[in-house]
Amino acid sequence: MLLDLAARRRVLFLGGKGGVGKTSVASAVALHQARAGRRVLVVSTDPAHNLGHLWDRTVGDDVVRLADGAGGPGYLDGVEVDPERTTTAHLAAVRATLRRLMPEHLGGEVDRHLDLARDAPGMHEAAVLERVADLVGLGLAAYDLVVFDTAPSGHTARLLSLPATMGAWTDGLLRRRDRSERLGAAAQMLGGRAESEARRDAEIRSVLTRRRERFAVLADVLTDADRCAFVVVLAAERLPVLESVELVAQLEGLRVPVGGLVVNKRSPRDAGPLLAARHDAETAHLAVLRDRLGHLPVVEVPLLPVDLVGAEALTTLGDLLDGRPA
Repeated sequence: MLLDLAARRRVLFLGGKGGVGKTSVASAVALHQARAGRRVLVVSTDPAHNLGHLWDRTVGDDVVRLADGAGGPGYLDGVEVDPERTTTAHLAAVRATLRRLMPEHLGGEVDRHLDLARDAPGMHEAAVLERVADLVGLGLAAYDLVVFDTAPSGHTARLLSLPATMGAWTDGLLRRRDRSERLGAAAQMLGGRAESEARRDAEIRSVLTRRRERFAVLADVLTDADRCAFVVVLAAERLPVLESVELVAQLEGLRVPVGGLVVNKRSPRDAGPLLAARHDAETAHLAVLRDRLGHLPVVEVPLLPVDLVGAEALTTLGDLLDGRPA
């Protein structure tokens, strides 16, 4: 299910409760697609930053090559979105724009406002959303597939709700600019408005329009079932099952297409009494999952006896993801 889904999409999100193996599954899918000849970018937005540990190499906020295809044209690149660095870069860009557009004597006020805004609620999310929008744009232009390894469920649902919110907010700002520019044009005809102010207003409009277009593209991709899908990764335990049911409801409410569920680290039935007992308990939890989310395909991935580190281990995991839905 999952590999076939990835092969038919341009953008794939993997999310779920923390600690269920999202990074491993995302990397295994991305590597499989790269070895099938596609140009793939895997992006981690999870502050835990496990992508580098999984690949046993340094992966940071800049795109790096993780693997080449198996003798073909495909390859896999990776990047970990650093929320702190992303917020700093976002505020620096906003500061530069405001400094250019605002009168010089207000420069200190601009700096004070942005210094306070750095720790304001939602600032990091807005900055990460801008980066996600940029990476989706990069992916559509330079890659065949972008695989997002997302932060735990609550953060992800909030992040995916922001494009529409930010787009509406920017639309409101543009409407205010329209009103201001109409008043400004009347004042200019009466000789009360400098040409430099008109240029400044035009540049503000241009900045806001570009921002609205970026969020509009992201919102279109997120809700386009032909290009995008969200796959929920979970463990067969009570809390991950309940959280997954809630996450699917939130995603469907946002019109984000949900492609299926991956139940990771499934205990074997025939490896001793302890694991057999866990298998039975997991089966009961999965009955709840199927009762609540029976409209979605489910793939079960067995618990593996080794740590998942490097391309060879991820290839093994990728082969398991190619199984028939359970």
